[in-house]
Amino acid sequence: MPDPTPTDRALQALSDSIGGARTRRPEDATDPDVPVAATVVLLRDGRDGLEVLMIERPDRGSFAGAWVFPGGKLEDADRGADHEPEQDVARRAGVRETHEETGLALDTDALVTLSCWDPPPGLALRIRTWFFVTPADAGALTLSADEAVDAEWLRPADALARHGRGGFTLYPPTWVTLHGLAEHADAESVLGAVRLRGVQRFETVARRGGEGPLLLWQGDEEWEADAGGAASGSRHRLEIGALPWRYQRTE
Repeated sequence: MPDPTPTDRALQALSDSIGGARTRRPEDATDPDVPVAATVVLLRDGRDGLEVLMIERPDRGSFAGAWVFPGGKLEDADRGADHEPEQDVARRAGVRETHEETGLALDTDALVTLSCWDPPPGLALRIRTWFFVTPADAGALTLSADEAVDAEWLRPADALARHGRGGFTLYPPTWVTLHGLAEHADAESVLGAVRLRGVQRFETVARRGGEGPLLLWQGDEEWEADAGGAASGSRHRLEIGALPWRYQRTE
């Protein structure tokens, strides 16, 4: 039997983790004991449309072999005044991490908050992550060998297609973010939509469905375990039991 690929390992880790998940509580989304991270979606207008910068993690650690946006955990040096909003600390962390991993210098004020992702409660490893978007400044990439083994500017739809074929490892927040970006023609379209819509919050619930693991978010009729009443048919979920993944969201 061939050795499992990074994508195989990621799918298995996601599936195994669901067994430890529990029902969400209101305080889970702001639990101070959960580590916090920031990630930055760098945008540019390529010859064939919108492109994003993605880096490939080394084949070790929590996201071994995965393709991600630059980012990492908040550090003490990122903090300013006492009781500063977590989002503001995360914005500085995103700038720092992007520079450390890619060599690109960003303007903190140019980062627009896209979303905040809170993993399913009850998992052994939980990291609450803030996602930011910003246009990419011109400059050569200088990858940190400890953090990235490769980097590519990709159209979001192309990244999703490669993942669907099994040769490109993505984790759910990255996948869903790419899915949302794929509908935009250029960076200005993305930034305008994000400013109009505001910050999206993804407070994740993990379940097992008939075809494998499901990740649910607010707006899905099954997001609340004890939700009663007639079925509404509303959906906000990602089916990750097999490739290609399937995202459903009814507005």
